[in-house]
Amino acid sequence: MAKFRTGRVGEQIKKEISGLIQTELKDPRIGFITVTGVDVTNDLSLARVYLSILGSEEQKEETLHAIGRAKGFLRSELGRRIRLRHTPEIEFRFDSSIEYGSHIEALLQQINRESRES
Repeated sequence: MAKFRTGRVGEQIKKEISGLIQTELKDPRIGFITVTGVDVTNDLSLARVYLSILGSEEQKEETLHAIGRAKGFLRSELGRRIRLRHTPEIEFRFDSSIEYGSHIEALLQQINRESRES
């Protein structure tokens, strides 16, 4: 039963953090961010938020640094919006699965083109 609750809490955290990043954060260092997933521990003490960030490596680092600086604000706003006894700690991580998927897609298209040519 606890697994269902952590899943629901994770989805709610994902929705709220996405909204907060898009509407509330005004830091110019923050580029185009997509919250791809949230993993919450069973005791709801830690939420790992996975972010997909578009841009160069330097822009990604700047964006992650800016999000890290706003972590306290995001956690306090999350505590106001979600009714939990304790608001989980937030940990931000890169999610490179979208980039990896697009890389694989490009390789497959290249192989497809080469097979048509020969």
